[in-house]
Amino acid sequence: MNKNKFTKKLYDEEFLLKIPKTDLHLHLDGSLRLSTLIELAKKNKVELPSYTEAGMRQEVFKDSYNSLDEYLRGFAYTCAVMRTKEAIERVSYELAIDNQNEGVRYIEVRFAPQTLMSDDMSFEDVMNSCWIGFERAKNEFNNRPEILNGEEPSFNYGIIVCAMRFCDERFSPFFASFFKNHKYSDSLETINLVSQELAKATTKMIKKTNIPIVGFDLAGAEKGYPAHNHIQSYDIVHRNFLSKTVHAGEAYGPESIFQAITDLHADRIGHGFYLFDEKKVVSKKNKTNAKEYVHNLAQYIANNRITLEICPTSNLQTNPDLNGSMKNHPLRKMIDHKLSITINTDNRLISNTTVTKELHLVIKEMEITPAQLRNIIIYGFKRCFYNGSYAEKRKYVRNIIDYYEKITEEYFGN
Repeated sequence: MNKNKFTKKLYDEEFLLKIPKTDLHLHLDGSLRLSTLIELAKKNKVELPSYTEAGMRQEVFKDSYNSLDEYLRGFAYTCAVMRTKEAIERVSYELAIDNQNEGVRYIEVRFAPQTLMSDDMSFEDVMNSCWIGFERAKNEFNNRPEILNGEEPSFNYGIIVCAMRFCDERFSPFFASFFKNHKYSDSLETINLVSQELAKATTKMIKKTNIPIVGFDLAGAEKGYPAHNHIQSYDIVHRNFLSKTVHAGEAYGPESIFQAITDLHADRIGHGFYLFDEKKVVSKKNKTNAKEYVHNLAQYIANNRITLEICPTSNLQTNPDLNGSMKNHPLRKMIDHKLSITINTDNRLISNTTVTKELHLVIKEMEITPAQLRNIIIYGFKRCFYNGSYAEKRKYVRNIIDYYEKITEEYFGN
């Protein structure tokens, strides 16, 4: 194979669309089709700033944001239109289809069920509706002739349940009721309790149903809402052999990542943006030798293959330290340190992106080599929380690798 030719054409859209891909950090409630959101809002009488796609792009779902708060504003609208079984099923189905159409063969979709729950929508209702939508899309795709005859790898998915670092009565009817019933507890105590309730519901559902719940996550504001407030809930899922990921190092420093790994047994880290930022080490104990602390943390992550779920466009939109350029992103340093990383969308609607766009951005701006791209793609499949036996996962990953190499050979030749 001509290496120079490969490198030059590596970010061609045709090639990136064809290769098998993953999205392991994908929020269901941040990834609706905009047309669907508007249609559901009209149907369910949810007030929007605009009822046209152009208007919503101008007012809410922008190409760039002034702050993380502005970025997160869109979730108020997406969650509001998703509080029916039919809406959750439809959004799940369409999200799977959108991924399939760009060559994504495995996704792990995360969301906080409690933000959709109410007196009319139980945890079971929410999870079942999500499952029905994804299963329908999966079965339709996997019954195609090229899948059935083994020419191409199948599509698969897993569901990750999110607890919230911060929540209050404004987040949903469920939260309003929960906080009202715990009005004598302070905020962190109530958040701890609601997180434990979610962990218990999740582990019980796994035992009773075939819904592919593959992981547990902690999302939301880091500062002031530490990971150790969720030790009990993570202990519950850990004792029940559920895989774990944690949003950490997105807006806070290396110590937040350390806490996610040590206190919450994290197998993967969502974002991990500030992993190498010595200035973000704040505790007196670690600050005196921040360089060594960061080095040891990075080494631990590398040695234990704790995967970092990188979301480039999302970081560009919410983190002023990047000054709008991927050249300032620590991704290059992560790759040079041989860390296990995956490239993800975070929120397809809110970030106005796709997996293909994310890969194109990273390859072009980070000068990714063919070998590095292959590693990133394969890490996505190897480090996924696959719903099946280890033997089944190995077979699936082997099929993916063979297909990746086949596409590479067909596209670039010898």
